[in-house]
Amino acid sequence: MRSNRQRLNVDAPVAYRIEVQGRLSEGWSTWFDGMAITVESGDDGRIVTVLNGTVADQVALHGVLARVRDLGLPLLSVQRLGQKSGSEEVISK
Repeated sequence: MRSNRQRLNVDAPVAYRIEVQGRLSEGWSTWFDGMAITVESGDDGRIVTVLNGTVADQVALHGVLARVRDLGLPLLSVQRLGQKSGSEEVISK
């Protein structure tokens, strides 16, 4: 029986958008593997820092998330944008 599930390649570079609560300056970009850092204000006035960029693989993603944890920043969301195209991937079940 064949499965219609598409397997994620965890060893390939993938673009992500990571949102954390709080403010980080662009100077932290190097520490976050060169990800672009922008600060936004939510509708509720909450300050949100957005990390955008491509990580080499799942190991690198976990490293970025560990740095978020180490700084004590509340993690709001992690969005996988996809490989090269920048469009969000949808994985069917």
